[in-house]
Amino acid sequence: MSANSFGNFFTITTFGESHGEAIGVVIDGMPSNICLDLENIQHHLNRRRPGQNHLTTPRSEADTITVLSGLFEGKTTGAPLAIIVKNQNVQSRDYDNIANCYRPSHSDYSWEARYGVRDHRGGGRSSGRETVARVIGGAVAMQLLSKLGISIYAYTTQVGNIKASSFDKSVIEQNPLRACDLAASKKMEELVSDLAIKGDSVGGIIECKIDNIAAGFGDPVFEKIDANLAKAIFSIGAVKGFEIGLGFEAATKYGSAYNDMRRATGYLSNNGGGIEGGVTNGNQIIFRAAIKPTPSISPPQKTIDKNGNECEISIKGRHDPCICPRVVPVIESMSGLVILNAIMSYSSTSIFKK
Repeated sequence: MSANSFGNFFTITTFGESHGEAIGVVIDGMPSNICLDLENIQHHLNRRRPGQNHLTTPRSEADTITVLSGLFEGKTTGAPLAIIVKNQNVQSRDYDNIANCYRPSHSDYSWEARYGVRDHRGGGRSSGRETVARVIGGAVAMQLLSKLGISIYAYTTQVGNIKASSFDKSVIEQNPLRACDLAASKKMEELVSDLAIKGDSVGGIIECKIDNIAAGFGDPVFEKIDANLAKAIFSIGAVKGFEIGLGFEAATKYGSAYNDMRRATGYLSNNGGGIEGGVTNGNQIIFRAAIKPTPSISPPQKTIDKNGNECEISIKGRHDPCICPRVVPVIESMSGLVILNAIMSYSSTSIFKK
């Protein structure tokens, strides 16, 4: 199995399975002599971890980080930075009844077709638990970006058919859906709670903003910032759609209404989402990702077994009725990795030591 690494200059390589001993990441390209805030990394993991409130899976994991290498007396050495999180609350027996069946909308069938073998315990490497490693790497990347004044934050704008009608950054971490609209979040919570009782699930939309990034980062052909963001976000298993700026709505506009005109004081609009020709233009970067419903649900579903026989399964175990709030920090992390790599391709790593 290949393709477990992401990034050209600041590279993360993730490893581990959902029900294995640990999940971890090796970061290569980390500048030396950087004071690393381990509490900040833990904070981002806590936002992703299971069991954080009544709307997430009851699987309870502390997700406490352990640094194996690359750090001495609180500062990075320039050597590969390796960090792991132990898996402590696995219940592999929950998956015994589906060991020989393919779960609908999971990677069970396609994984076995690709590799000839699969780990049925929660999906193994294809599980969303792999994103623990991404969040660690992204948290480190965002610490470096913060030295340049760049901030990244994501939030839920829609769950099912319930949409946020306002934006208030201060309420995002004050509700279990991480929604940007407190009134809408209450309706979202009611919907998700009802589906949890029924053993069903629902999807949603997450929006992400990147502030204070200067113009001139990215390359205009195969390393476009928007293209790399799309690849990074689509690499998250729950994501089924991506748009930047106006996105698909741009197809309904005339050029006279869409074009981002500017004055000496700055742009008059941001329909392009902060990117022109694949390069940042100094505007806020803004994009959205469509998140599918969690496919592990308890109502009976039709499928086939390994022998091609039709059967019916009811998935047990502990699963999120809506994965959106836990995907928020993953989207932030992948965005941070893209932006950091673009900056490092342009600038010396010494810029982070100022």
